Amino acid sequence: MMEESQWHNWEKTGQTEFGKLFQRGVTAWTNAGRPPNVDLGLKRLVYDLVVRCIRDQGVKRDHVVQFIGEKCVSHAELSNMWVDVFALLDNETSLMAKDRREERERFVRLFREAEKYLSTGHLKERIEVLETLEDIGVLKSTKKFFTSMIKLKTKLFYKQQKFNLFHEECEGFAKLLTELNQDLTTVSPKEVLETIKSIIGYFNLDPNRTLDIILESFECRLEHHRFYIHLLQEFVPDPQTLNELLAFKYKFYESECVDNGGKIPESLFTVTALLIQYDILDMDTIYGMLKPDDAEIESESDVGIKDAREFVRKMNVVSTNKGDKPDLTMADFQAIAATYDANQKLGLIEAFLRVGAWTHAEKLMNRLPPYFAVSQEPIAKALQRLVHLTIQPLVQKCSNKSYKTFSSDLIPSSNQFSPILVDTFEQFKTVVMPMLMELGPHASSDLSLLYKIMRILKADLKTTFDETGRDREKTAEFSVSPESCCLYYETITLTDAVLLPSLSLAESNCCLAEEIWSVLRVFPYHVRYHLFGQWKANTYDAHPLLLRKKAITLKGIKRIMQRISKENVKPTSRLIGKITHSSPGLVFEYILSQIQLYDNMITPVVDSLRYLTSLSFDVLGYSIIEALNNPEKDRTKHDGTSISLWLTSLSNFCGAVYKKYNIELTGLLQYVANQLKNKHSLDLLIMKEVVLKMGGIEGAEEMTSEQIDAMAGGELLRQEAGSFTQIKNTKKSSQRLKDALIDHDLAVPLCLLMAQQRNCVVYQETEDSHLKLVGKLFDQCQDTLVQFGTFLASNLSIDDYTRRLPPIQTLLSRYHVNLDLAFFLARPMFNHQISLQYENIRKNEKHRWKTISENEKQNLYVAATTDVMTPITEAIRPLHSVKIWDDISPQFLTTFWSLTMYDLFVPEDVYGKEIQKLVLAPSKVDDNKELNSSRKKKEKERLHNMLEKIQDEQKKQKDHVERVMARLKTEKDSWFFSRSARLAKNETITTFLQLCLFPRCIFTAIDAIYCAKFVQVIHMLKTPNFSTLICFDRIFCDITYTVTSCTENEAHRYGRFLAAMLELVMKWHSKKEIFDEECVGYPGFVTKFRVAQTEQKPGGGPGDSVDYENYRHVCHKWHYKIAKALVVCLESKDYVQIRNALTILFKILGFFPMLLPLAGVLERRIEKVVEEEKDKRMDLCIMARSYQGQLKAKRPHMMLERDFHIPKEGKGGAGGGPKEGGDNTANDNSTKTSGGKSAKPEESRLSSERSSKSRSQSRENSLSRSNDEPASSVSSGGGKYKKNRDRDSKERSLGRDSSSRERSREPKTRHSSKDRERREEMGPPQSSTSHRRSAESESMERELKRRKPEDESGRRFKDRSRERSEDSDQGELTPPPKKEKSSSKSDRKRERDEMVAANASSIDNNGTILKRSKKEDREGSSSMSSHRHGAENGGDEMAIADRKSGRANSRRGGGEPSKRKSTS
Repeated sequence: MMEESQWHNWEKTGQTEFGKLFQRGVTAWTNAGRPPNVDLGLKRLVYDLVVRCIRDQGVKRDHVVQFIGEKCVSHAELSNMWVDVFALLDNETSLMAKDRREERERFVRLFREAEKYLSTGHLKERIEVLETLEDIGVLKSTKKFFTSMIKLKTKLFYKQQKFNLFHEECEGFAKLLTELNQDLTTVSPKEVLETIKSIIGYFNLDPNRTLDIILESFECRLEHHRFYIHLLQEFVPDPQTLNELLAFKYKFYESECVDNGGKIPESLFTVTALLIQYDILDMDTIYGMLKPDDAEIESESDVGIKDAREFVRKMNVVSTNKGDKPDLTMADFQAIAATYDANQKLGLIEAFLRVGAWTHAEKLMNRLPPYFAVSQEPIAKALQRLVHLTIQPLVQKCSNKSYKTFSSDLIPSSNQFSPILVDTFEQFKTVVMPMLMELGPHASSDLSLLYKIMRILKADLKTTFDETGRDREKTAEFSVSPESCCLYYETITLTDAVLLPSLSLAESNCCLAEEIWSVLRVFPYHVRYHLFGQWKANTYDAHPLLLRKKAITLKGIKRIMQRISKENVKPTSRLIGKITHSSPGLVFEYILSQIQLYDNMITPVVDSLRYLTSLSFDVLGYSIIEALNNPEKDRTKHDGTSISLWLTSLSNFCGAVYKKYNIELTGLLQYVANQLKNKHSLDLLIMKEVVLKMGGIEGAEEMTSEQIDAMAGGELLRQEAGSFTQIKNTKKSSQRLKDALIDHDLAVPLCLLMAQQRNCVVYQETEDSHLKLVGKLFDQCQDTLVQFGTFLASNLSIDDYTRRLPPIQTLLSRYHVNLDLAFFLARPMFNHQISLQYENIRKNEKHRWKTISENEKQNLYVAATTDVMTPITEAIRPLHSVKIWDDISPQFLTTFWSLTMYDLFVPEDVYGKEIQKLVLAPSKVDDNKELNSSRKKKEKERLHNMLEKIQDEQKKQKDHVERVMARLKTEKDSWFFSRSARLAKNETITTFLQLCLFPRCIFTAIDAIYCAKFVQVIHMLKTPNFSTLICFDRIFCDITYTVTSCTENEAHRYGRFLAAMLELVMKWHSKKEIFDEECVGYPGFVTKFRVAQTEQKPGGGPGDSVDYENYRHVCHKWHYKIAKALVVCLESKDYVQIRNALTILFKILGFFPMLLPLAGVLERRIEKVVEEEKDKRMDLCIMARSYQGQLKAKRPHMMLERDFHIPKEGKGGAGGGPKEGGDNTANDNSTKTSGGKSAKPEESRLSSERSSKSRSQSRENSLSRSNDEPASSVSSGGGKYKKNRDRDSKERSLGRDSSSRERSREPKTRHSSKDRERREEMGPPQSSTSHRRSAESESMERELKRRKPEDESGRRFKDRSRERSEDSDQGELTPPPKKEKSSSKSDRKRERDEMVAANASSIDNNGTILKRSKKEDREGSSSMSSHRHGAENGGDEMAIADRKSGRANSRRGGGEPSKRKSTS
């Protein structure tokens, strides 16, 4: 376009610039083949010139006329353009208003002068205003011209021509056919056209019939399509005539198809497609003439989908009529296709594809329902051939082997409108991708095309061409990024829309499945799983053919699963493999649903999956996760007390199938991690099974003693003797599990998530769940974490483990992991660091290492340990307050948690047995006749090497234990601090139990034994300021609340711990020689510590230690305390208490009960549990029955009380054990010091202090007073007795009912005698409260029968007993009250019966054995008699004042007093 300034300077420069601009436009228009855009630009330029002339805007008329003349002479072909411009301006100026008539006049003058350069014919044709033609002189009279035109049209269109038909048909058409059928390569279309015109004129042929003959010739000679296209372009000036002729042809063939079953020839469709492709015909016009209508095609498509769904419904119907089964042949698939021959639109689409007119074919297919056109086999094959031809150069380029060119009968690529042949991945994306997306699942009929497509995709993804199918072992080896691949996302799209649906329609093609897997394996698991989900959920429902295939597949897998068993695994595996090649998602969905219902199918199903393809295995991994995450299924049973069976079965299947087959684990591990992030720990069951099966790491609790000992040995011994089950061939599977965890950085996150989830189970995840389920989830989380941590420690190299796991400081502070879990995870690192440090020292001293003594080597080991553990010690110091570190040192806490059984104990017996087995094994090999000589030789060599290794391992462990013991001997003096004798005995033991023993003894079964062993080590090392006697007393005297607070697995471990402690106790109890050797003179058995003594001798004075007989009395008391605590749990109605009590009874059966009276009491309680639970909770009933039988079997090995310890002659307490726990001050009326003298001054002082105290003082003050007094006794003055009797009589007169006694548990209420009776309850083992009294023995009961049941001394003793019960929590095994209503007299009698004689000895706060006076013994004997009388009236059962367990004792409101009837 010209600028405005140039138009204003027309005469100077504008005319010249216009000429140049016009000439450039004409040149471009001519050279480019007359493109429409250039043509339009020239017309616009000429239009502006003429408009400025008629508007008189600087352009003169003479210049315009001269320019038109020059250009029309030089470019005659531009005459039409000038005529078009004048025609347009003629219409514009003729419509102008009157005030612009001057422009009209100037236009007419310009037109008149320019008319001589323009074609008159064009002017008559184009100018619509006839008056203008008259004005410029083209027409003389407008009226005459109009009349002549009407006559001409009438003659042409309405007057019948008379033809000489004989002359026309015989000779004219013959010559026409001869002309059209000649060798067209020697003539041009223009020459033929001139000849045809001559024939038409000479023989007067009908032009329409002539056009029909040309089309018929075109149909027969399609190879010369370019010749005929040019001929028709010249012959047919009006396309409408050709449209009408083709419509007549299609109408004719349509009637023939209906009437005679004829078929529209493909050549007609091809001719139509070519004419549309070359823009001779309009596609929309032709499409409207074709049949059937689009609405009919839509209806036909809907009918096909309905038929497919009806087919699916019939396949799912169970019919009893054998002949009423649906046909399963492929003929049914064709039933949904439309009648192809009668559908002209489908024929035209096929023709478009044959001639390469992909753009037009795509437009037509988009007007039809999705995949309706390509569901017809001819169209699908035509599109496949087009894709073959298009991608041929790229396939040859991507192929690394000799490639055979695909032969095709398509129109040659010389067709300028055909798709280009792609040679790059970018061209593939733009040209071939739309074709493949349109083809969809129907590419399955051409497998060679699918292989070519995947070869191109693999070349772009840079995947190796693995022709051997060994990609199964390389699942995670390859990975690509979207930035490095041109077809990354297109590959995902093609897999979703083409490859996987085509695999479903293919008939069990395992090679195709493996080839698809070679493409998919480079993508991350979440991309693949998304594709599998789309494949299974949406793809099948979108295609009628796939719907029918889905029904057939489900029918087949149901038939297979009905026949599967262990006996027919091999044929079944072939059938399953064959059916999974094409539709693995559907098959696995049904298989997993059956496994969830029938867990006995797991083994045969796992064995039957051996013939699966790599793709099928990957789909199996997705299907498992999908089944696990099914929101429609409840993960707990309907009662909410346990995990659902379907989840358990599915978890077992996961472990088995992932171990046996190489399935990628990343998805499953990430699923478990995501569930833990959402605070869902139920899925840890999957993790537990996977680690068990794949890693061979067992989480079993029920291990034998020999296995427990073997677990304390080296790695080889643990493998040989410590394995719970024989799990074989875990080397490869454990390596795969380790690689999956390491490659995707899931090892440490899973550890931390499990550690954090263990703390969330009780308080966040299971707020509304049943207590039984809460315990199971907690145990599962704990066990899985231990199992997983053990797997990591045993399979990861120690360097890798240390590098990946955060240091313990980070675990404790940043991730808030509990101390027990943090040390469990970090313990291998400590040992490794100590070993490295020690090894570095040894290397530095290697020149003189052989000359160094063992003591020096041990000192070097201690130094290495100190260097490594000092930072750890400082890291745990901020975890507790300064008060804690006043009792025990951080070094002791670190030492306790960092050591294991391997460091303390060498299992010599287990090593001996294994060595003996290996020594005898060669002789058995010689006797084995199935082995030849070479195999025997190899087996002997293996056994010999194993023997040497295990002997070397034993020696190394012995050396290691010696070094550790040297370390402990060095550290022991700084473990426990002696602030004072009392605090050393109370707070130290309490802190030790709370922070060390109890957390670790319930961690694992090995840790339970470790805790008992560590206590023994502390004792044997003669550790200062540690009382073994008080530690045992705290552990045994009140276990009720510890038992109650345990989960099921923790109860097993706690029982193991108690059994190990009882084993040690009974070992010392068995012989005086053992006791004297291992206890006498040890600080742990010193019973009197002098506060003023700053430095104590290790063994104390000769009178400061417990003698053998007093120790047996204490053991007697401990047995009674354990019995009483467990009876409390058994009598409760709580499920957890009863279960845990029975569990612990099973565990300690070897060492408890040892007394026949206690065995009788337990038998009666167990029998009661059996009767109460047999119709309610059968699991408790079965446990009780089992224990009942084992207890009866042990009865012959039990002993009488007189055999257990020697009662004191003539003393009322001869039948009882120690009266009070080791943490109480002495409460006996007469207490002996270590020298045997009376402590009356202390008694007077204590009595005066107690009388000044208020009776409503809180429990804390009472405990504080008890801890502040080193020794005390109850005053025997008459005023004291009088005060007690007055108080008792006042309480009896009040006649408080049971509700008031319930309220009397509060600390601020005044305690009556009956309240004190109900408060006789044990505190937690770590508390500083006193323990309850034990009952008298049967021998004393027989002795007390002869005595007066109630005398003055007995009443005085009862008063003193009440006074003692104010200052300490004591309990005893008493006969239960009668169930019938009792009077006030019987109530008081029961109260007297429950007061039993004090035991012969007790332990005060300082560990001193306190002895009773003769007077107290006599009073106790009288009280014993009344107790026996009550026992005879009340039955043989033992009554417990405590009816409900808890952590705190009754004085702190933790226990519930027994409910007894009373009357005023």
